[in-house]
Amino acid sequence: MARIIVVTSGKGGVGKTTTSAAIAMGLAKKGHKTAVIDFDVGLRNLDLILGCERRVVYDFINVINGEASLNQALIRDKNCNLLYILPASQTRDKDALTQEGVGKVLDELSKDFEYIVCDSPAGIEKGANLALYFADDAFVVTNPEISSVRDSDRMLGILSSKSRRAERSEEPIKEYLLLTRYDADRVKLGEMLSLEDVQEILSLELLGIIPESKSVLSASNAGMPVILDEKSEAGQAYADVVARYLGEKLPHRFIDGKQGFLRRLFGGRK
Repeated sequence: MARIIVVTSGKGGVGKTTTSAAIAMGLAKKGHKTAVIDFDVGLRNLDLILGCERRVVYDFINVINGEASLNQALIRDKNCNLLYILPASQTRDKDALTQEGVGKVLDELSKDFEYIVCDSPAGIEKGANLALYFADDAFVVTNPEISSVRDSDRMLGILSSKSRRAERSEEPIKEYLLLTRYDADRVKLGEMLSLEDVQEILSLELLGIIPESKSVLSASNAGMPVILDEKSEAGQAYADVVARYLGEKLPHRFIDGKQGFLRRLFGGRK
């Protein structure tokens, strides 16, 4: 059976889709057959970040409605043959998602994949609730600002009470903290919450710190998960996240800002 990961947050714009693409690619690059599903029905951005938007013929809703088979809708990634993308629909409403339909798709994927990454919409609407309902693990993505952290704290309550695991009194969803757009220099100036501040509020196991980096936007515009940019700090940080999730013991980097400062000083890439 596959391990189902939901990438979630209470607030939009924190980097969930960037994270979903990077994590899914990282797992596939490590040799694990991985599917990543876009739950943001009506918007659909995951295929853009993975550079496969022109290859979308059928989508998640088509599969749920029986208009296409799962094999017809899945798109194999151009950079890694162990990664497959199930895009969202741009023309349907989120009400097209049903618990029964999502469950059937996940059950079918679980027969053939090791990991299923669910790219959740922000907040607590239907798509977000269905993305987290079936999860085994949750990557809670937040920025170091109080509104983002507060909204993520609200999501933790939903994860613990509205999941299938909670309904069945099973072992709770394993929750991890992923802190994105972290700028150590701004933390020192008091313009952002520190890592310690965020951990004090959320009390989650820290999986990784993703530094603020221009390479994230550059990679997105190029249709490439930033984890493939091995020279960028963001790409390295996401690679560390995947390695830690798979059990490797790695120290956390990019907390004090010194490395980023030296690279900028000598003209390196952020």
